Amino acid sequence: MTPVVWDALAEAIRGELPVALATAIGGPATGGRLLGGPGGPPVGSLGDADLGRVVARDALGELAAGTTAVRHYGEHGEAREAVVTVFVESFAPPPRMLVFGAVDFTAALVKVAKVLGYRVTVCDAREVFATRKRFPDADEVVVDWPDRLLGRVGAGLTPRDAVCVLTHDAKFDVPALVAALATDVGYVGAMGSRRTHADRVARLVDAGVDDAGLARIRAPIGLDLGARTPEETAVSICAEIIAQRTGRADARPLRDTDGPIHR
Repeated sequence: MTPVVWDALAEAIRGELPVALATAIGGPATGGRLLGGPGGPPVGSLGDADLGRVVARDALGELAAGTTAVRHYGEHGEAREAVVTVFVESFAPPPRMLVFGAVDFTAALVKVAKVLGYRVTVCDAREVFATRKRFPDADEVVVDWPDRLLGRVGAGLTPRDAVCVLTHDAKFDVPALVAALATDVGYVGAMGSRRTHADRVARLVDAGVDDAGLARIRAPIGLDLGARTPEETAVSICAEIIAQRTGRADARPLRDTDGPIHR
């Protein structure tokens, strides 16, 4: 690895900035490296400008998903050819979970999310409830209105991230959901009964949310696991987040499925 690419990679990792390293491991470009991230031009070279442009684009796609992959190209980046083999490695900071509502279910959700590697922020406008003592496992506890926090951090949310609205209060959850739907966050879930959500949908429509936006909201939140306790509910929420991220819309017991376990 050239010193320029190495220095840029080290600086990005220290600053917790998302970057993807593409290394040519087969073909005429073997040994070439390209480091790229959102918001700036790539560093390094694969020896061909067209190949570098295509690989940089695909590397950003892998980075957005937080995945690592081997890709194949023609000598100048052509698709459906295998002259050049490139290993794309994502260096992404931990995915974020924003939990709105300092309620009893929140502490359990924070614990499970931390096990899964999320950087968790708990936010509630009520100072008496949003305290570090109540949520010691959270990375951050913010006393503010949910939509104002999303106004500050929403632009940085990605499909790897999650927003969970647990407030049960229209004056909190409707603005929070409207703000969340304006971001690229991958998962948006809201707690409440079916009746509560039906009322919430009417309020969201009044707030200008269209059918596509409503379809993004997972409510009632979580998979139907028969959960009752806060801890069981937290597991069901995180299970739904995993299922959505991996495309398992028909999540079922493995015993009842055929084919490979991992796709």
